[in-house]
Amino acid sequence: MKKQDLKDKVVIITGATSGIGEACAQVFGRAGAKIVITGRNQAKLEQSRDKLARENIEVLAILANADSEADNQKIPELTLARFGRIDILINNAGISMRALFQELDLKVFKQVMDTNFYGTVYATKFCLPEILKSKGSIIGISSINGYRGTPARTAYTASKYAMNGFFESLRTEVMNQGVHILVASPGFTASNIRNGALTAEGKSQGESPRDESKMMSSEEVAEAILNATLKRKRDLVLTTQGKLAVFLNKWIPSIMDGLVYKEMANEPDSPLK
Repeated sequence: MKKQDLKDKVVIITGATSGIGEACAQVFGRAGAKIVITGRNQAKLEQSRDKLARENIEVLAILANADSEADNQKIPELTLARFGRIDILINNAGISMRALFQELDLKVFKQVMDTNFYGTVYATKFCLPEILKSKGSIIGISSINGYRGTPARTAYTASKYAMNGFFESLRTEVMNQGVHILVASPGFTASNIRNGALTAEGKSQGESPRDESKMMSSEEVAEAILNATLKRKRDLVLTTQGKLAVFLNKWIPSIMDGLVYKEMANEPDSPLK
């Protein structure tokens, strides 16, 4: 598939009011697709919608919480009412957390799983019938954490491992029905996900513990996702550090335990002592 083949295709992107989601909306929209964005904050949703509209991208904005089954059910309904078809679903909505498991309130663990994993399951379930018709693509924005767990991020890691397993199973189910499933795993990406990461009590930590300026930009990640979608790739692992982590964890997992602990312990205000 070439970029021009995206013209008039309908792309749904969950959690598209910032970061990778918003960048995907711009990148796929500039390639000619009609864009549907979702978000849980009305003001941010309208800002993202207006930003896309200023680029002459045809866009529909839907207020929806990723962790709500009912909200996810209305996404394809409103999309079909407006555009009549669904070609690509990008499951991007997600939250992170940063706290030791022994100190973590279990409601935070559940909140992360409900948003990252069940949000993906809900959106995929309700959009799949139309994507089967269009023989389109389902994309999961996972993480290197879907291959290698990191300390103080147990819930986030669990949600991404679950997402990867879900899509591996689903991909095998639909492989002979023309549906493409891509699992995209960015490494550290400059976005607001770390700023909004939840603490042990469920509050936003408010500030990223890492140097965002040294990370891959959301726009670069979105371009890579677009190219992988056009090529109908199975997996996309980004950044040299990310690829190395996946490779080494496969072959020397016990050594990686120590390396990962050291890396995360060196973060400012790390909960690891």
